[in-house]
Amino acid sequence: MNWQLVIFDCDGVLVDSEAIQNRVFARMLGEAGLPISYEAVVRQFVWLKMSHCLDIVEQRLGHPLPPCFEARLQDQTFAAFERELKPVRGVAQALDRIDTSVCVASNGSLDKMRKTLGMTGLLPRFQGRMFSAAQVARPKPHPDLYLHAAREMAADPVICAVIEDSRAGVRAAVAAGMTVFGYAAAGQGESLAAAGARVFNDMCELQGLLRAASTRDSQTGGRRLTEVAGQ
Repeated sequence: MNWQLVIFDCDGVLVDSEAIQNRVFARMLGEAGLPISYEAVVRQFVWLKMSHCLDIVEQRLGHPLPPCFEARLQDQTFAAFERELKPVRGVAQALDRIDTSVCVASNGSLDKMRKTLGMTGLLPRFQGRMFSAAQVARPKPHPDLYLHAAREMAADPVICAVIEDSRAGVRAAVAAGMTVFGYAAAGQGESLAAAGARVFNDMCELQGLLRAASTRDSQTGGRRLTEVAGQ
């Protein structure tokens, strides 16, 4: 069995944005009257939709955030991206070595993906092959986004590989019937493995992992196709 499609998450997998945006979010929450550490932001808010994050913040504050808060947060985050954002280490070389179709599927907006991929020089690799949770009924951890990406790319979900760095993303891909590789450079390997990912820590490993998994899974591919079709 050869992979028909390799689907990448964006933040933390293609672009090294997580630390930047979490730092900006922590600072702005403090300015809004909710002092919080960077570590607490990572623990409590990472991988939630922004609308959900802001609902939680308003509950803790006991009053609504200023109407301009989300727009200011986006402006300040992108200003920090302009100064600091880089591709995830080794991801450009990993993409060069993948000899099958690739796309990106993120809970973030298409506009955000265009900007961050553009800032890091990765946009030409995914032009016309970007998919957002805004295009489906339910975001990750539901399978909708990954199934949508597979349909749009004319790929069988069972023969898709997904590269993720979040537990919610791994759960989404597993629910879609796809094979998931969990990028754990930030030390979240145990959580990713528990959700069903094959964990790795260095993008230089990715091509070999994809090749090895394709060879190994070819022995059970017919059975897996039958199982998924019967779900």
